[in-house]
Amino acid sequence: MAEKMKLNLLRMPLDILMTLLSIILMGGTVLFPDDRIHQICGISLIVLWVVHIVLNRRWYSSLFKGKYQPYRIMQLVVNCGVLICALLLMISGLLMAWFIPSDWVGGALGFARTTHLLASHWYYIFMAFHIGLHGAMIVNKMKLHGITPRVICMFVSLYGVYAFIIRGVWKYMFGLQQFFFFDFERGYMLFVLDYISIIVLFGTVSYYIGKLLVKRV
Repeated sequence: MAEKMKLNLLRMPLDILMTLLSIILMGGTVLFPDDRIHQICGISLIVLWVVHIVLNRRWYSSLFKGKYQPYRIMQLVVNCGVLICALLLMISGLLMAWFIPSDWVGGALGFARTTHLLASHWYYIFMAFHIGLHGAMIVNKMKLHGITPRVICMFVSLYGVYAFIIRGVWKYMFGLQQFFFFDFERGYMLFVLDYISIIVLFGTVSYYIGKLLVKRV
């Protein structure tokens, strides 16, 4: 019991750190004076994902047990989406890493860049959905009950729709934008706020879809 409480105390800071790292990494290499900092942050995120998986290993061991209700199917799709994107990011990131000789990569570099751009934006949306699946726990832990938090969440989500469009996230997701573009006129702080609002948007959508699926069972 004591061990379980310790693990629960570790999960929240871990999830927050992973989310913050993901937002920073979405800024590409333009946020750092050296590309290697972006790559180190990426490697750190992969390490944190390994820790996250170890902490939640019971979920993986139960994959082939029990019945699959609609909510559980949604949970499986979202979690698999996150894992697949994380693997693609890891592989493509390693191909572009400074410590891998370019001669070893050869013509795969272009493929790695395209894959990294696509996978990073799909990962971000799946991550937001993943957070939304734990919405009830977040609401309870942060005591976000009542009408005021819901109204704030609604307005942030509405802004998230605008941010999703203006930042061209959908273009990256479907390969319509081949290179990452950072709008320096909007600045760094607005970039962070925009991407936080996108998490809130898709996290909220995931949360309410999940609630609807649970009620139908």
